[in-house]
Amino acid sequence: MKAYLSDRINSMSTSATLAMAAKARELRNEGKDIIGLSLGEPDFNIPDFIKEAAKEAIDQNYSSYSPVDGYADLKKAIAHKFQRDNALEYTPAQIVVSTGAKQSLANVAMVLINPGDEVILPAPYWVSYRDIVKLAGGTPVEVSTDISSDFKMTPEQLRTAITPKTKMIWYSSPCNPSGSVYSREELEGLAAVLREHPGIFVVSDEIYEHINFRSEHASIAAIEGMYDRTITVNGVSKAFAMTGWRIGYIGAPEWIARACTKFQGQITSGANAIAQRATIAALEAPVSRIQYMIDEFLQRRDLILKLLSDIQGFRVNVPEGAFYVFPDISSFFGKELRGYTIDNASDFALYLLEEAHVATVTGEAFGNPNCIRISYAASEKEIREAVRRIAEAV
Repeated sequence: MKAYLSDRINSMSTSATLAMAAKARELRNEGKDIIGLSLGEPDFNIPDFIKEAAKEAIDQNYSSYSPVDGYADLKKAIAHKFQRDNALEYTPAQIVVSTGAKQSLANVAMVLINPGDEVILPAPYWVSYRDIVKLAGGTPVEVSTDISSDFKMTPEQLRTAITPKTKMIWYSSPCNPSGSVYSREELEGLAAVLREHPGIFVVSDEIYEHINFRSEHASIAAIEGMYDRTITVNGVSKAFAMTGWRIGYIGAPEWIARACTKFQGQITSGANAIAQRATIAALEAPVSRIQYMIDEFLQRRDLILKLLSDIQGFRVNVPEGAFYVFPDISSFFGKELRGYTIDNASDFALYLLEEAHVATVTGEAFGNPNCIRISYAASEKEIREAVRRIAEAV
């Protein structure tokens, strides 16, 4: 039956994070005690003040279709958030609210990318970037980085990757999967290269903005010459533990925002009404209301780094944001562990699932074949037990 499906869907990859989660569920259903460190989902409950805002919206009968690009007062709250946290002046007309940041990214790809356009992806990159670009007809151009550079692209690498066909660059900071954070100085270096090529647009995915262990978060749109060519993507899934509420948004030049609204109007229309009302409460609150989650993630990061550093064969840098570590495990390639031959990161991740009963994600899905992604959005007890099992398995 595959022959009857479109070439579009047949050429698309399955999300590796969701595939690993499904495999973990399958083993749990067989009675296996699986520790899941594969999904990028906070394990905190939604803060009560956000829940109360949602309940109030239900009582106020927010049950009709919402505007395609989002409620006006939500867009006003987003504009204020951009000014407060990022020193970015976006008007409500420059903002589009979508059903999750993934839809925001897809909207941008579909309205800007033509067949054959090249999109630079510093690797590792979030698993969906590559397929979203391909779905829009673009050609992903991967720029490989490694643990020695904290998985960050240099200006020299960017300059080398640019061709006459380059249309965009997509990156995330803090990065999923590496946890790397670009400093303002590092973004200044990339911007200096991009100013030599005024026709290249930037997608800056800042969904992990507040889960940042550096002193500040830097947005490339705030750097000289970058505002009119940058699409800043964000949402409430990660910092506010609202993954299932599906609210993402962009700040962009108005002509791009209008195009995204036009496209979204033919695909999903407006995002969930109740979730939008709850998002107003989330974004209007000071960041201090969620600081307890950020502090806890930092403690977990330090714990898992300490535990992993004791495992021979794991090379780990210090991620400065998000809630992932991205260890280089290439020292195990070509070896045999309990009858399993480890040829690549996918073999290693599957081995850990089947033998250690710990779910991780292969780095191949993120454009880095030497690493695996481990989420520490889990309890201290689970982290300690998971790393103990991994150490025993290797």
